[in-house]
Amino acid sequence: MRARAYEYELTGAEADELRGLAKTLADAPHDPVHPGFYDHCWTAAGQLPRGLREFLEGLRRGERAAVCVVRGFPADDDALGPTPAHWDAAEPGRPTLELELWLALSGLTLGEPFAWASLQSGRVVQNILPIRGDEKRQNGYGSKAFLEFHTEDGFHPLRCDYLLLMGVRNHDQVPTIVSSVRDLHLTEADRVLLAQERFYILPDDEHVRQLQTHDPDNPALERMRRMRDDPQPMAVLFGDARHPYLRIDRPFMRAVGGDPRAEAALDRLMAELERAQQEVVVGPGTLLVVDNYLAVHGRRSFEVRYDGTDRWLKKLTVSRNLRRGLTFGAADFRIVQ
Repeated sequence: MRARAYEYELTGAEADELRGLAKTLADAPHDPVHPGFYDHCWTAAGQLPRGLREFLEGLRRGERAAVCVVRGFPADDDALGPTPAHWDAAEPGRPTLELELWLALSGLTLGEPFAWASLQSGRVVQNILPIRGDEKRQNGYGSKAFLEFHTEDGFHPLRCDYLLLMGVRNHDQVPTIVSSVRDLHLTEADRVLLAQERFYILPDDEHVRQLQTHDPDNPALERMRRMRDDPQPMAVLFGDARHPYLRIDRPFMRAVGGDPRAEAALDRLMAELERAQQEVVVGPGTLLVVDNYLAVHGRRSFEVRYDGTDRWLKKLTVSRNLRRGLTFGAADFRIVQ
């Protein structure tokens, strides 16, 4: 039976607590877009409403669900201003500061928020919105293209443990689609094959494109190119064979040597993910948390207006162990302080 998203509804009293907490943090030395916020305000996560903290900690400590949803964060569409035309045109603080604060503190409850230097100039809280010219791209700025199921940054060994998306605006009820590895029916032969290092996952286009455009001298650019041009074989399923984790990004994948058996197994896996999919509408004040080891996500196509009313989400990635970056030697990939 398909597992439903794990949900929590904030009460009116909890919403009032959140507003009060946001007021105490509004004058912090940094806002959640900048790494300094997480140095100065990490203890504030303990001031989230108790029920919300326990809900998020249950996800972290017990892998209680692959996907969870929190509804009821205060959000006023009129006060949030128009959806920006580009991620770099969005003001990092106001008028979305409160939503960013709650997103950041939720992330701190789950682990350590971080950002890639190769995406949105290293902003820790990022903007997911349609961008003119990207309509058909496989990225968070597309609209006409169906965004296929993928693990967030699945190509990288330091990919996040959790992806958090906070709804700012979604007038058209555009659904995010999610699918859990726990809901898949795979043959034993496919499980064995998919657990072998017979696949390449390449960096998606954005990591290279954004660095080339905004920071071409950054050493991360050469590293990303190397990972794209000389990828290392990896398994799609990994961990406990009975209850495996998953990484996949089909548009940026291929089997080693073009192996037809591996390609066919990958296609059957994609078909299973589609069969088991669920839709979640991330509306204003809704937080979606995806366990990036247990679930994949994507997005339906939608029509855009570019009039300031289009879908707009805030994104945060969270690691349970930032020390992995030190052993990997990739500190310059990320903004972590």
